[in-house]
Parts: sequence; C-alpha cells; structure tokens
Amino acid sequence: MLDTAASPADSAPGATWTRKDLLDTDTLTRAEIDLVLETARGMREVRSRPVSKVSTLRGVTVATLFYEQSTRTRASFEVAAKALGADVVNLTASGSSVEKGETLIDTVRTLEAIGADIIVMRHSRSGAPYLAARHTAASIVNGGDGTHAHPTQALLDLYTMVERLGSLEGRKVVIVGDVLHSRVARSNAWTLLRYGADVVFCGPATLLPRSFVPSVDGRACSISTDLDSAIEGADVVMALRMQKERQQRGLIPSIREYIANYQINAARLARARQGALLMHPGPMNEGIEVSPDVAHGAQSLVEEQVANGVAVRMALLYLIAARSRT
Repeated sequence: MLDTAASPADSAPGATWTRKDLLDTDTLTRAEIDLVLETARGMREVRSRPVSKVSTLRGVTVATLFYEQSTRTRASFEVAAKALGADVVNLTASGSSVEKGETLIDTVRTLEAIGADIIVMRHSRSGAPYLAARHTAASIVNGGDGTHAHPTQALLDLYTMVERLGSLEGRKVVIVGDVLHSRVARSNAWTLLRYGADVVFCGPATLLPRSFVPSVDGRACSISTDLDSAIEGADVVMALRMQKERQQRGLIPSIREYIANYQINAARLARARQGALLMHPGPMNEGIEVSPDVAHGAQSLVEEQVANGVAVRMALLYLIAARSRT
C-alpha cells in the first residue's frame, strides 16, 4: 500500500484518477486535468521545503525506457520519482537488449517481471506507448512518441499558464513554428481548448497541419502563416523548436528566412498583450526560434516551465500509483 501519511495531495478535489496509463491529453476530462493541477500545487509545496522529499511512493518502482535521447524529460521524471520515495530504474535502447533485437513488447514485459509498477517511455515511433500499454499490467506514461503526443509537457505548460494567468477562458495562445511535426503542439492544443483558450497555430505553410486540426466542444484551433498578425493581442506565445532536418528536407527555404518571418523577438512580442508570457518546451535554439534578449527577458517562463515539470510529473506518478495500489 502507498504511504499516504502527510500526503501532498490531501487538498485535491473530489475527482479521482482511474486511468491505468497516460498516453495523451485528448481524452482527459476537465475534472481529471483539474485534479492533476491541484495535486501539482501540493507537490510544488513539497519541492519548496528544506527537505524536498516524502516517502509517499515507497515500495513503488518507476522505470524510464527511452528509445530517444532526452535530458529534460528523463531527468524531470527521475527527480520526481525520487522526490516521492520511489525506486527508479533507467533503461536506454543503446547498450540494452533492444540492440540485440528485443521487441518493445518483450522489453515492457521484462520490466514488469522485474517489478516495474510505472514505465515512463519515449519512442521515435508514433503510437509505441499505446502498443506497450496493451501488453503490460504496468502503467505506461508517454514521455513523447514520434510526432504524435507529449502529454506531460502539455500538462506542465497548462499548469504554468494557469498559475500565472488564472482562468484561460478567452485567452489567446499562439503556438509558433513546426506545428506539423510537433507532439508538444498537439497535446497542448487539447488541454488549452478544454480550458477555453483561443489557440492559434502559426508557421510556414509547409509546417502547418493540412487536414487534422484539434477541436474540443466546437472550439477549434485557428491557423495562420502571418506571425505579425497572429501575435496581436496574444496572452501567451509558445515557440517550438526548429529541427535541422526540416531545413535539410526543403520544408523551409532557409534558417535565415525562418528567423526573419517567425522568430520571437522584442518587436514581435511587443505586438502581443502587455506582459504576454513567452514559453518554449526546450531545448531552445537561441537565436533561431527566440532572440537572445527575449529568451532571457522578464516575460520568459522557460525556467519556470522546467521547475513546474517536476511538480506536475510528481502529481501524475502519485495519482497513477495511488490508482494501481488501491
């Protein structure tokens, strides 16, 4: 059983977490997201203590299974699990049985057999966590799959916005860059729309979705190729990382042109609402997606996002473990 003494989530609302896995944000209800955010507030308080650890997940084993390189997400989950007293096992594809031909299903079943209760996984193939979830009794948390989803990033982004702005109803959030290939943009769209935000996808036409545009309760994302127009009156501007392979594949004419038309700089940010928040999922290509002065300016929440990521991931691990142990 979980050690719930002095639980950091005692003040969470009446909703309960019933999901075995967290694969994306598209099916999460408002009540479930509210529960995650409220629990994360309790976890943030834990992180502020002189001794920022509790034994709530003592006896729970969290395994991280990353088929792609990661620094922020993996470290954040490891810190979150250890802060709750869980045991942590780290596994990468490099140097593991994966290189010897072991399948994903074999790997997750092996981790379950050695006692993993929760498996946090990142994979280059979209849909891989869904496959894993069907073949193990352990809980699967999607740490990013291909170009499909990154639910914990979206939840920490939402938490950051709500803590800063309060209600997001009618707030304008502009997501700028390579939306077409961004798992961050997709997962963020679902949560932001569910909270009543007006979401704008902005970028070169070659990097915007052509057919699928997220919508919730009749509210859909809008699409623009004109950043100077789209950013007008924005409450939040989120820049996405520009991958070098997009240029190599000819999806943009050049990095120089991308910078000229889509970089978030002081002049463009001035078009947004006064005090608008700047966000980025990281790692940032400083000088490409965001100018250096803006990246380190007063409106930038990039470091705050990283700190909030630990609290949100602590909340998710706590809720998932509590569900599986009751």
